[in-house]
Amino acid sequence: MTTRTPDVYTHGHHESVLRSHRWRTAENSAGYLLPALAPGQRVLDVGCGPGTVTVDLASRVAPGEVIGVDRSAKVLEAAVEHAQEAGADNVTFQVGDAYALDFPDDSFDVVHAHQVLQHLTDPVAALREMRRVTRPGGVVAVRDADYAAMTWYPEHHGLDEWQALYHEVTEANGAEADAGRRLLSWVRDAGFDPAGIAPGAGVWCYATPEDRAWWAGLWADRCVASNFAVQAMAHKLADEVGLELLADAWREWGQSLDGWFAVPHGEVLARV
Repeated sequence: MTTRTPDVYTHGHHESVLRSHRWRTAENSAGYLLPALAPGQRVLDVGCGPGTVTVDLASRVAPGEVIGVDRSAKVLEAAVEHAQEAGADNVTFQVGDAYALDFPDDSFDVVHAHQVLQHLTDPVAALREMRRVTRPGGVVAVRDADYAAMTWYPEHHGLDEWQALYHEVTEANGAEADAGRRLLSWVRDAGFDPAGIAPGAGVWCYATPEDRAWWAGLWADRCVASNFAVQAMAHKLADEVGLELLADAWREWGQSLDGWFAVPHGEVLARV
């Protein structure tokens, strides 16, 4: 039996985190996957959170079935509510474990995971499990941010400190903040045929006044109220005063008329 370090979700499900997750759509978060989708496919969305991307995927493969799994029963309540409001009758949600998906081999045409592998202590094991439940000829699609590659303007020492602290917290949790650049390596290690692997990259950019205020505001809140703050203090990497200063730095940056922030992501489509 494999002994695995328990996973710790760095962000948690504070409102400031869900605020970001609810913004996500198939177009802004899974655009690289959309050309591979077709009506009638059966799709599994691993780590689906509040289900906004899941419901979008369901609209693209209807009348095919989409199942979203997440380890948080609480966040799945929001996903069910969102699906009902959208009238998505071909999507269901259930509690699940990325390392032990409760489905037979070869169950899905597409298995998708967005911003999931960066939080796992054994991402390669999760990829092997995703491959197991994917039918021959199907695809596994994974996308993760890369925190060290995030960049912004104007320069701000407080955001430098935030970036360094985020790496320290995720390292203490046994996770990998710079997952994006490692996806290709992890997929190869998971045993996918290199001939069927299509790596790439995507980006989110926050530069309009509205986007900048939204992005800065949610990170200011995360710095003092989310699991990131709780874990930073639990690991003795920061105290309340230091976290408040980081929140102030985010607010200050967000008020800059020249503010620009880019979030690069690694993306991989892997044919089974």
